[in-house]
Order: sequence, then structure tokens, then C-alpha cells
Amino acid sequence: MVEKIIIENLCIDYGGVHALKNVSLSVKEHEILGIIGPANSGKTSFLRALNRLNDLDLSSHLSGSIYLNGKEINREMDAEEVRKKVTMVFALPIPLPMSIFDNVAYGPRRHGTKDRKRLAEIVEKSLKAGFLWDEVKDRLSSSAMKLSGGQQQRLCIARTLAVEPEVILYDEPCSGLDPISTAKVEDAMRELKSRYTQILVTNNVKQAARVGDRVAFFLMGELVEIDEANRIFTAPKDKRTNDYLTGRFG
Repeated sequence: MVEKIIIENLCIDYGGVHALKNVSLSVKEHEILGIIGPANSGKTSFLRALNRLNDLDLSSHLSGSIYLNGKEINREMDAEEVRKKVTMVFALPIPLPMSIFDNVAYGPRRHGTKDRKRLAEIVEKSLKAGFLWDEVKDRLSSSAMKLSGGQQQRLCIARTLAVEPEVILYDEPCSGLDPISTAKVEDAMRELKSRYTQILVTNNVKQAARVGDRVAFFLMGELVEIDEANRIFTAPKDKRTNDYLTGRFG
């Protein structure tokens, strides 16, 4: 399988406080990589580095290399190009205060798509991919703020898909959702595997086991191990991984 992202010796600190230390790993095309670990293990900092959101924090300092399709994202690509190819779904869904249709069409419009018919095609395709179309197709002009929390999160996924990214990052996307809504978001992730590379940060190790092809365990800013999901959860190589998974800490 082709390597979509390659990270080499990634270090991040915020005002001298280390968040990540010499992290090296690769992410394969069309896989779901789960990232687990206790609080303050560097998981979110890792995600933010992949689409250059850390650029917005003046206290952050990054060293090492991140390659997307063979291009170093901090030296050979501008931030806007990176963020179009690598998009983020956050823990709390943040729909825009406008209609369901306009939420999904927002990105394509910003990138120059004005034709109403083409926008309608993008909206329908994106909502279907986000497992939301059947629930909202008859009320696209209604406010997105009226959707349930689970529907809002799937709307945010659809909004992400509308700009045709290559990589989707999820930062605890189901932390505030009920089990039924969580299952629908996970169904969407599995369905998207054929077209996108996905990286899921989650504190729910069962979720990582359910949807992850491979899983990486982070601890205190370091990558402890990365392996196929079934091996991580049945026979981890590092005692610290086993201790975390069995509830001895975290």
C-alpha cells in the first residue's frame, strides 16, 4: 500500500514545553490510522501539525519533516494548499449559522464554484458520503443549528468532504455523541476508506479497535508503538501499551 504521509523526527514544543518528541511514522493511503493515549500525550498536537494549524499558535515551534505525497508540507507547500488537502473534523461540531445546504456549499463557493446546479450536486454527494442525506434531503433550506448533535457532526464531515480533500483528520469526533450517533459516524468513516486517508484521535480505545486498520499509541509526547489494530489490542509489544489498554493508567 502506498504511503500517503511520512513523518520524520517530528518535535513540537509550545514556549519550550515539549508536546512531541522525535515522532516518526507513515500513514498509508486509504487506511484509517487510530491514535490513542492518555491526556497530554501529544495526540492533538500531532494532528494539528499535519494540516499546519500549529502555524496559528505563535508559541509553537516545530522541527522534523512531514511529507504529503512526497512534498514537505512546511517547505514545499503553502498552508492554504495543505489545509485544502488535509482537513479536520473537531470534537465539537461547529455548524455555520446558515442553512444545511449553505453549510456544505460554503467550501466549494470559497474555492470558486458558483454554479447552482454544480453546488447542488456537490451538496448531495457530500451529504450521502456523510450518511446524512436521507435525514435532511427534504429540509436543505432549514437551519443547520436545528440538527441534533450527531447530525451536526455528520454535517461537518460532509462539509469537509465538499472541498474534496485527500486526508481527513478527526479529533475526538464522537466525544459528545450518544452510541447511535457514534455508530453512524463510524459507518461514515468505513465508507470513506475507499476514497480517503483518515487519521482518528480518540480516547475510546474500543472505537480505535472497531474502525482502525492500524493503531498508534502515544505517551508523554512519544510514539510508543504502532501496529495492526488486532495486534495492538491482543498482543502489544510494549508493556506501557498493555498497561494503558488494561486500565493501569490513563
